[in-house]
Amino acid sequence: MNAAIPAVAVRGVSKTFELPQERVQTLKERALHPLRRTRTDTLHALRDVSVDVQRGEFFGIVGRNGSGKSTLLKCLAGIYKADRGNIYLDGRLSAFIELGVGFSMDLPARDNVIINATMLGLSPREARRRVDTVVDFAELGQFVDLKLKNYSSGMLVRLAFAVMIQVDADILLIDEVLAVGDAAFQQKCFDEFVRIREAGKTILLVTHDMGAVHRFCDRAMLLERGGLVAEGDPDDVGTRYLELNFSEAARNDAAKEQLGSTERIGDGTAEITDAWFEDEAGERTGTVPSGGRTTFVARVRFHRDTDDPLFGIVLQNDRKETVLAASNLWSNPASGRFAAGREAEYRVTFTNLLTPGRYQATPAVARQGGGIAWIDRRERMLSLLVSGLARTDAVVDLPYDVVIAPGTREGVPS
Repeated sequence: MNAAIPAVAVRGVSKTFELPQERVQTLKERALHPLRRTRTDTLHALRDVSVDVQRGEFFGIVGRNGSGKSTLLKCLAGIYKADRGNIYLDGRLSAFIELGVGFSMDLPARDNVIINATMLGLSPREARRRVDTVVDFAELGQFVDLKLKNYSSGMLVRLAFAVMIQVDADILLIDEVLAVGDAAFQQKCFDEFVRIREAGKTILLVTHDMGAVHRFCDRAMLLERGGLVAEGDPDDVGTRYLELNFSEAARNDAAKEQLGSTERIGDGTAEITDAWFEDEAGERTGTVPSGGRTTFVARVRFHRDTDDPLFGIVLQNDRKETVLAASNLWSNPASGRFAAGREAEYRVTFTNLLTPGRYQATPAVARQGGGIAWIDRRERMLSLLVSGLARTDAVVDLPYDVVIAPGTREGVPS
């Protein structure tokens, strides 16, 4: 597996939807109230999601209903456009996301196979050549000339899956619509998964089946309320998924990790109104590579006059070990006078020697004198994903050299 260039790279992707609170039911209502605005609610389907999927990897995407799994797949497939962030795909894509997408219900299966395979990237000649192979895999030979509107849902999903695997794609996106197939067909699909993976293809599978995650996935990610709360070993992710399903406390913890904790300590003299990370180019980001320069930035609004406040940040890994504690206590304790109504912005730049993983940032403003008194401290306000190829159990990836001195072999000087 070539880990240097990911097959799929998701960088800080966010997606929101505006949901109307009321609907205009008739043309008469629209005519009588042409200027009436419909109130809407904002649904944050994805919140700053970042992840890499390596070439040849079988990657699981799990989460409770409404967590953003299918939205992420649709963003990857180009069905939705992300509001913020970037998506990089290295290879031809084939998506199996919704049952019947791209099919015409008034055409027979034979015609639909040709049209759908052509839409997925095959030439018309190659699509016609593979019709029999598709129909044989789907076990629909006697129904090949039947219009799809007369197919059952199980027959449709078999046909759609059979078309998808015929496309010479490097990356396959598969939603859990396979669940509508019967047990025998599901096993046939699983066998095909093994064949595709052995061929070096990359598969992203959305599922609620933790057995499939354990059986097939090299790694997995867990989404909750649109945010990434776990990534890595599929069994660990599966365990966390079950906790979220059956534990209210686990759901609350996940919300704090991804949406920013509401826990804050302070006397209200000032408040931290915004915080973010920047890459070496000065761009806001939720993901940075290990080894470069990274900057943490926070914006503070003062409500009362304050002299010489301290500005700082604590950064912790997923084991809640502190990997960075920085402030102006030693470098510049006389930070000046900040009048009520003024805003200040402070920046902490560091060489990023962190090992790949997710880190939580706690920004804080404090008052000096007779100990530290918190003005505003926002626990685990935001997270940072560090990407890289390092494989180490250490907290940081310090550069080092290993020198082997001449030794002896069987007691004889070398």
